[in-house]
Amino acid sequence: MQNKKLSILLAFLVMSLTTMSFAAENRKVSMSLTDVSVKEFFSDLEKQSGYSFAYKNSQVDLTSTVSVQAENEDVVALVNRILKNQNLSATIDGTWIILSPVAQEEGANPVKGRITSPSGEPLPGASVVVKNGNGRGVIADADGRYQIDAKPSETLVFEFLGFIPVEIKVGQQGVINAVLREDAELLDEVVVMGYGTQRKKLITGSTVNVTGEKIAAVNSVDALGALQSQAAGVNITSNSGQPGESYKVTIRGMGTIGSTEPLYVIDGVPGGSITSLSPNDIESIDVLKDAASSAIYGARAANGVILVTTKKGSADSKINVAYEGYYGIQNPNTNGVTPLDAKQYMEIINKSYETAGQTPYDFQNLIPNHYDDIMSGKWKGTNWLKESINRNAPIQNHSVNMTGGSDKSRFSLGFSYFGQEGTLGYPATPQYERYTVRLNSDYSVWKKNGRDIIVFGENITATVTGKSGVAIGNNYYNSIRDLLVAPPILPAYDKNGDFYEYADMKEEEWDFNQDYANPLAEIYYDHGNNRSKGHRISGNFYLQIMPIKDITIRSSVGVHFSHSDYRRYVPTYSLSGNSSNNTDDVTQNQSYSAKWSWENTVNYKKSFGDHNLDVLVGQSLEKWGYGNSVNVKNSNSIFPGSFDHAYINNTQGMDVANTSIGGSPNGQGALSSFFGRVNYNYKEKYLFSAVMRADGSSNFARGHRWGYFPSVSAGWVMTNEDFMAPAKNWLSFLKLRASWGQNGNCNISAFQYLATIAFNAPYYFEDKSVENTGAYPDIMPNENLKWETSEQLDFGIDARFFRSRLGVSFDWYNKVTRDWLVRAPTLLIYGSGAPYINGGDIRNRGYEFLVSWNDNVGDFSYGISATFSHNDNLVTKIANSEGIIHGGDNVIAQNTDELYRVEVGYPIGYFWGYDVAGIIQNEADIQKYIDANCNGDAANSLQGSSLQPGDVMYVDTNKDGKINEEDKTMIGNPNPDYNLGLSINLAYKGFDLSLNGYGAFGQQIAKSYRHFSSKPDENYTTDVYTKYWTGEGSTNRYPRFCHGKDANMSEVSKIWIENGDYFKISNITFGYDFKKLFKNMPLTRCRLYVSAQNMFTFTKYTGMDPEIGYGDGTGWMSGVDVGNYPSSNAWIFGVNLTF
Repeated sequence: MQNKKLSILLAFLVMSLTTMSFAAENRKVSMSLTDVSVKEFFSDLEKQSGYSFAYKNSQVDLTSTVSVQAENEDVVALVNRILKNQNLSATIDGTWIILSPVAQEEGANPVKGRITSPSGEPLPGASVVVKNGNGRGVIADADGRYQIDAKPSETLVFEFLGFIPVEIKVGQQGVINAVLREDAELLDEVVVMGYGTQRKKLITGSTVNVTGEKIAAVNSVDALGALQSQAAGVNITSNSGQPGESYKVTIRGMGTIGSTEPLYVIDGVPGGSITSLSPNDIESIDVLKDAASSAIYGARAANGVILVTTKKGSADSKINVAYEGYYGIQNPNTNGVTPLDAKQYMEIINKSYETAGQTPYDFQNLIPNHYDDIMSGKWKGTNWLKESINRNAPIQNHSVNMTGGSDKSRFSLGFSYFGQEGTLGYPATPQYERYTVRLNSDYSVWKKNGRDIIVFGENITATVTGKSGVAIGNNYYNSIRDLLVAPPILPAYDKNGDFYEYADMKEEEWDFNQDYANPLAEIYYDHGNNRSKGHRISGNFYLQIMPIKDITIRSSVGVHFSHSDYRRYVPTYSLSGNSSNNTDDVTQNQSYSAKWSWENTVNYKKSFGDHNLDVLVGQSLEKWGYGNSVNVKNSNSIFPGSFDHAYINNTQGMDVANTSIGGSPNGQGALSSFFGRVNYNYKEKYLFSAVMRADGSSNFARGHRWGYFPSVSAGWVMTNEDFMAPAKNWLSFLKLRASWGQNGNCNISAFQYLATIAFNAPYYFEDKSVENTGAYPDIMPNENLKWETSEQLDFGIDARFFRSRLGVSFDWYNKVTRDWLVRAPTLLIYGSGAPYINGGDIRNRGYEFLVSWNDNVGDFSYGISATFSHNDNLVTKIANSEGIIHGGDNVIAQNTDELYRVEVGYPIGYFWGYDVAGIIQNEADIQKYIDANCNGDAANSLQGSSLQPGDVMYVDTNKDGKINEEDKTMIGNPNPDYNLGLSINLAYKGFDLSLNGYGAFGQQIAKSYRHFSSKPDENYTTDVYTKYWTGEGSTNRYPRFCHGKDANMSEVSKIWIENGDYFKISNITFGYDFKKLFKNMPLTRCRLYVSAQNMFTFTKYTGMDPEIGYGDGTGWMSGVDVGNYPSSNAWIFGVNLTF
């Protein structure tokens, strides 16, 4: 048999001289074989490729078992890979694959050479490493030259940042010169677009791509927190530092006074919840900022689109398992804000009454059992904020991800847990937990010639959350504010260690203002027994068919289901003469909702020589509003004091005072859409894209239901032009792009075009003793209501310099939103609710800048990136006679006027009040002030004839000679002018160090931690001693100290507005991968790290935290600090393991 094989071999070696024209494409094959013999592998390969094998039987084990996964792989490379363990090497000769033994190992010999770019330019600092050589390597010198010892059987790996690594087998070569080409992956990386993907270098719109690795590295609660430092043009502000609270997200400014949230699309399904995902489950996030990028989503894309792609499986038959976890301790960032102690409090409170000409308190008689201890310094009083700190509050995260698959099926499975306690709110410590399970998989039902003809897959995420917390609302419902203003002369605990309550007050003759009670007890009783749970399942199921090579048909069904329940128990208590709860109360709420979507697309991709075409057409249906909610409150539990038994069934009796019952269906709606997109490029040099989408919404009347949203964009890759060749040495890539497009918004309540009827009770008709349910007109209909439309123009530049080490991206945009969907102001005499109208226009104009530098010097690599953006917001139209949409009053304190509004000619949500020219310093200033602002008469000032040094100089803005409400104007803007993000990373031989930071500049904050007018006995913070005017030249910012009802303090003015500029170092992480030290450990990665989070905030703001997303419960408002729950700093210790 052996001699026969050798004869055949010799014969065909001669014939091979005439068979050199054998088809070149046969060198590439695609195969999928599992657990077959080598003989079967040879047979299948011969049938597919047309080659025949030649070998000695004694040298080949034909019975050994192999598995083969190959797609368009070179025949020789495939055979060498499969037979690697048999020490055989394959070569091609004509139509024969000849197998021969690999040469025996020899000793190491010196190898030298030079590393250059294709143009011949040396690459100093390039690394040369022996593959699988336990770290043996050298660095090229300034001329790109190197020398290293290597064996003939070994392979050298040549690497340089921004270039494609090259592997060259040593063999018998003594000189190996390596030419490295620029890494197209930096520009050819695929980013997710609407209904597909696109190479980054070919994108003509404005997008941001953030990888899952960068998201997870920040160790944030959710993905939005990680994006804060990494996405130019995306303003992400924390609404509250309490665990489980969300962020306020705006892309390129606030374009409406309705919903300003961007559209979240998770794994291709619109309307998902990004906060329900674990950051460790995310593969990438892509932000579509301009209309050309987001127009494919038409409806609801006016505020931008955030695409989230979760982790997917791979065709690697090996199952990869990764564990990522951390545990940390947290403490609050209060920025040095400290309430007055007891002695200071008594001094300042009495001083305020004395300045108002009122009788001060006789504290010795009001608090006889504590007065002497306070005055002697034996007892400092109660620092309520300090007493409420939950020191070293735990935070932890654990996630396990598994991926694997074959060419037939792929999967990714993830489990994660996140838990966090609040740093403020003890003894009702806030808590938040999140459990997440995720499964992504796909199956090749039919595969032929390496092409998946039919694929079925699904992406499913299930989340369970649990949350409890303290009050974080307005100035009437805010636990942090209550802690700041409670009198420190009130003890927290009695002699037995229990809460100090009303009985203790009476026993110890504590007879101060009975409006005040122990805030720790109030927090515990009112908020210590509440728990909300959420259950959410989101996912999509898709079928993808590729009937021919260039056409892909895809159908996807998305579903979202959520359920929430809430329970609360408030026991009976008596904390002061004016603070008590006489019946224990039980509250129980439940709701569920569901929605679905069905999307169908056909995608055609084809290249015609240098012309490349990508065409997509599709259709979408969405329906939401399935579900309902119910809420019940009752009193008199049969298990008093037990939260575990706090259910409505366990309460007794019903009465009007203590019982409330409600229930309603969810508001329903539907959306039908058709869309199409054409992407074209010529030689990847000239780029063009056009999108058209038509959306029909059930929220509008017939004749106005359909909105049409087009976009066009174009790009020019200048570096692909021949005339740019001389710049290749320093300019790696340059693209100019421009786009224009429109998006829509239909986010309003349903049936606004109909005269709906509402029902309520009680009504009394003929028999006044009988309660009845009555019907009344609910809203005034508006049949002409139509789509809100956002139109955007964008010009951008993308460039990379110096072998792609320096990256620069710049965008200028002008976004105009027309036909706001707002409720019209109506008179109460109409007897019905206000209709929605198309009531305003707004313009956002700005620019965004991204710069990055990445480089390496030998084993040391480093990178830095910075984002900078500016946005100018201006309201241009409001459809009423005033040109104003009014905001709320009593916002910063009781008895204060309107604080914010929307008005033509101003930014949205600006602060409205009296402008201030400074503080009167002396008698001469009084005359100057009244001459300039009050027609020379102090009676025309807000302070009247009592005007004196230390008073505020309110500005007469309308120049009518008197100060009144007509002089109110813009006194601040809560919207930042500039946003900044910073990321730095360093790595050296397994060590890594990273830093992330973000900031906002140019915005103002309205701050008040006291009800200065209605509750003058509330406590102050220690800056009361330093910030107020005390004499000529002491300050020109704050007036003399006075009672809260004084005109210097009681008016909404610039006195209450502060600059809110800040920059936060959000994360500093230092880690080491011990795999570098212990190379034989059974792990591919074993990284331990320590991270410091939110340790440094640079600001001049005097409040606890300058990052204020709260806006009095109004979606288009922010920057109102009435005791905002501050962020926390944390020390975190974590591990990353990959098996």
